[in-house]
Amino acid sequence: MNQIKKIYNVFLEKYGPQGWWPLLDYKGVNPTKTGSVKGYHPGNYSYPKNENQRFEICIGAILTQNTSWPQVEKALINLKKLNAINPEKIKNMNINKLCSAIKSAGYFNQKAKKLKIFSEFYINLKGKKPTRDELLNIWGIGPETADSILLYAYKIPSFVVDAYTIRIFSAIGLIKKDESYQSIKRLFENSLEKDFRLYQEYHALIVEHAKNNKNKKL
Repeated sequence: MNQIKKIYNVFLEKYGPQGWWPLLDYKGVNPTKTGSVKGYHPGNYSYPKNENQRFEICIGAILTQNTSWPQVEKALINLKKLNAINPEKIKNMNINKLCSAIKSAGYFNQKAKKLKIFSEFYINLKGKKPTRDELLNIWGIGPETADSILLYAYKIPSFVVDAYTIRIFSAIGLIKKDESYQSIKRLFENSLEKDFRLYQEYHALIVEHAKNNKNKKL
C-alpha cells in the first residue's frame, strides 16, 4: 500500500467519516465539531439529491474562498431566507441586495459578481455535468473551487487540493511547499482508486486533521 493511501486509512480511523458537503436542509451534525455543526451526513454519499442541493454546494464552494465555513453558512442562511438559493433568483437579484446577503463570507462585492456569473453558467448547463475546463474558464473559479464543485456537487472523482493539503504533505516530505496544484492533484489521483467517496472523505479528513493540529508541527 502506498503512503498516500496509508495516511488516508490513519486519518479515517482517527476521525471517522466526515459527511461533507454540509447542506442547510439536512439535520445532521458535524461529527468532530470543529467548525459549523449543521448539515453533515457522515457515511451517506447520496447527496446532493436534487438540483437545489447541487446548486447550494456550487455556490458554497465559491463563497468559501478565503473564509471559514461558519461564515459561509451565515451567507447561505441569508440567501435561503430570501428564497435565493436558486440560479435564476441570483442572476436577477439586485447586486446590492446580494452583497448584503453574503457579507459574512467576505469579499462580498467580488463574490456577488462571481455568483451572478456562475448562476448564468449553471442555467445554461440545462442539467448537464460541467467539465473541469468549462469551470476553470468562468471568471472567479480556480482549480480548488472547480474541483470542489465537481467532487461534491457532481460526484466526479476530481481530487481537491487546498492549503491544508500542502501544509500536511510538505511537512512529511511527500510534496514540496511550492509544488504546483496540478502536480499535487496528480500525485493523489495516481495513488488512489478513482472513487468520489474516497476523494470526498480524504479532502475532508485532511481539513479535520489540520484543524486539530493547527498549533502543532505536523
